Amino acid sequence: MNHEERRQEVVAAARRIILRDGIEAATTRAIAKEAGYSNGVLTHYFSDKDDILLSALRASHRRITARLVAKLDGRTGLDALREALLDNLPLDDERIQETGLEIGFWARSLSCPALLQVQREEASGLRRLVRTLLQTAYEAGEIRTRENLDDVTERLLALVDGLSVHRLLYPDDGDRIERVMHSEIDRLAGG
Repeated sequence: MNHEERRQEVVAAARRIILRDGIEAATTRAIAKEAGYSNGVLTHYFSDKDDILLSALRASHRRITARLVAKLDGRTGLDALREALLDNLPLDDERIQETGLEIGFWARSLSCPALLQVQREEASGLRRLVRTLLQTAYEAGEIRTRENLDDVTERLLALVDGLSVHRLLYPDDGDRIERVMHSEIDRLAGG
């Protein structure tokens, strides 16, 4: 087994623990046990626990980005905006797990500068995407608003975050959060 395969096994083990037991349970000992390695083996592949967690967060973001790129292929304007926002909501098992992982990292990121930096970079990328799609939809006449598009972007992202937390806390609200997002986008379109 090569170096990268072992790293990925450890990252996958950390992800499983975080999803199953929460980020607090993702100790190096628990991660090593889950991966089937000794604690000492981890030091050959990662500098510390935060390095493992950072790798797990980045791996999750890569999966999300790849899925979103595929979904946006051939879409523009309001259609692309709607798809991007809905894809960031926990509306199926895969996205529920991703959201749980992401939210689990929020508190940890406040005490770990490297995790916080990754969170900010990823949030910045999504912010740029949503802002660009808003601008494209606005220029195409698909949305009508007098609001500053930066403010609209922030409101939409805050809505995604809030609805995501609600979905995890109140699992039966999946249909509702999708309706709320559609309604907000329809409101921008003047509908």
